[in-house]
Amino acid sequence: MRAVRPLIGLLALVLGACAIADNAVDRTRMEVTGARLFISGEITSRTPANFVELLDANPQVAEVVPRVMQGSLDDQAVLRMGYLIRERGLDTHLEARSAIYSGAVDLFLAGTSRTMQGGAVIGVHSWADGFGEGASYAADAPEHRANAAYVRDMLGSDAFYWFTLQAAPSDGIHEMTPGEIARYGLLTGPIAN
Repeated sequence: MRAVRPLIGLLALVLGACAIADNAVDRTRMEVTGARLFISGEITSRTPANFVELLDANPQVAEVVPRVMQGSLDDQAVLRMGYLIRERGLDTHLEARSAIYSGAVDLFLAGTSRTMQGGAVIGVHSWADGFGEGASYAADAPEHRANAAYVRDMLGSDAFYWFTLQAAPSDGIHEMTPGEIARYGLLTGPIAN
């Protein structure tokens, strides 16, 4: 048994290093076409710097279009990008084949105008931090502050944040219905055909 413990410790160290290395590489694909910036993939700690560089090089960009996005490995990176989208007055739009999940939904919320074509998917769930699910923390716990404030800044209310915590556990996903999308004010206009 004593020989197994060092191996388990080494395995944990290697897996932890892989997770850190995974977050240090930008896992998104960004492309500018005219006034639209298309983004897909997974947001990491490297994504905001590349996002800023691309926006600075393309001042004509007026709309960010998430395509297929699994979410993020770094919640703070998403919040930095979201506040930048809002600060620059950019819109966000989901195409009929867009499918955004988790942190990518938070990015979408940043648009000054938020539009969506029918067929797009918005998937939400709770977060987990290694100690528990977001829903397991008291409503006034400091773990909620940044994300609840971000949603409130983007939508005028944090009700959507609290909904996501109950919609699905961190290892699941809830695809929102048109009624839920409307109820929480995710769009600034009706779903387009």
